[in-house]
Amino acid sequence: MLKSGLKVYHFTVVLLSLSMLLFAGCYKFKGSDTIPAYISISDIKLSTYYPEEGSDSEDIDDVWVYLDDGLLGVYEFPESDTIPLIFPVLASGKHKLELRPGIKLNGISSTRVPYPFYQPIIFEEFDFIPETTQELGELTTTYQSSTKFAWIEDFEDADISIEDYGDTIIERTQPDNNPIAFITPTSRYSGEINITTEKPVYTGTTYNSFDVQNAGTIVILEMNFKTENFLQVGLLIRDQNSVPEKDLVILNHTDEWKKIYINLGSNLSLYPQAIDYKVIFRAGLESGNSSAKILIDNVKIVYK
Repeated sequence: MLKSGLKVYHFTVVLLSLSMLLFAGCYKFKGSDTIPAYISISDIKLSTYYPEEGSDSEDIDDVWVYLDDGLLGVYEFPESDTIPLIFPVLASGKHKLELRPGIKLNGISSTRVPYPFYQPIIFEEFDFIPETTQELGELTTTYQSSTKFAWIEDFEDADISIEDYGDTIIERTQPDNNPIAFITPTSRYSGEINITTEKPVYTGTTYNSFDVQNAGTIVILEMNFKTENFLQVGLLIRDQNSVPEKDLVILNHTDEWKKIYINLGSNLSLYPQAIDYKVIFRAGLESGNSSAKILIDNVKIVYK
């Protein structure tokens, strides 16, 4: 069973020190050990309680490794699913080993962080054996128990919690006839937006508004996407006098399903008088194209 009780640091602290932590082997070996043990991990998967926590979609790119509560390094999973991640640890005997699942914040490689909503994987007394490769195989994490879900839209219900504007609408895919959806054991449908020369503009916002949390609260928008057209994601932030729009990211073309974690908290903190907010999606048919399909799924707002 995974153990909790670990401190989760604010993204601001992590990002300030990120440049010193991104290189594997960036720590100094201590003690009399001179021959490392090697740890092998094939993958880290997410397990969720569906539907309360939504789907188990994740994009865990790397592992933040701690030995006896000290950071050893940040190790990226190989691109090939058949090649495990292997890293050295200059230790022997029993020590505390902690593995924190890491993600790319806003989809940017230079902003890798340990994801504060995923439970660290902890071995309180891991027995390190020098000159050997100790295989942990595929590991599993969960959402931390303190995680709150402000919004989940997985398009499994006929009623979609996104309100449409513009020329076209978002609809559910029909997987039996057109198997393009993000398919999992708990998911058969995705959200589909079709823009054409006759209907070239899409705008949609969350049907509900969400309360702004206290300053410093970590708030993340998770979503999967697969798109033939640029899709802009932003915020509509309501204060006492206006509803300013804040652009966040532009999702690029991809013919494969991808996952992104978008930082909302730091952007909401820029509006200290904000009352609530909505997420807004915008797309306009790109020049030279007659049509384009945009697919999204497993959209969540999580905070703690």
